[in-house]
Amino acid sequence: MSTPVVVLVTFPSLEVARRISSALVGEGLAACVNLLPGAESVYRWEGKVEVATEVVGLVKTTGARVAELEQRYLSLHPYEVPEFLTLGAVNGSQAYLDWLSRSVAPEKDLK
Repeated sequence: MSTPVVVLVTFPSLEVARRISSALVGEGLAACVNLLPGAESVYRWEGKVEVATEVVGLVKTTGARVAELEQRYLSLHPYEVPEFLTLGAVNGSQAYLDWLSRSVAPEKDLK
């Protein structure tokens, strides 16, 4: 079983978040994406401090799928530099971790 990870991402709107998240889950790159609308982000962009309302996404996948997930996410995202930060999962319920691994396993691995 590949190591479970959580990828922290942000989106400019709930509509964009749902569209991209549905693609990632539908393509088997993510087992689940939790969308947390209404986040306020304060960040530096092009030398100025900016404030924006965003949707935070918590993407559950495995380390084996991160590179492909990142490539697909970046291809779908409208930002010039979208957030994509991989966090290791230290522990979790075995039943959940098994489900997560099955959900993102390439089809050839399921046979």
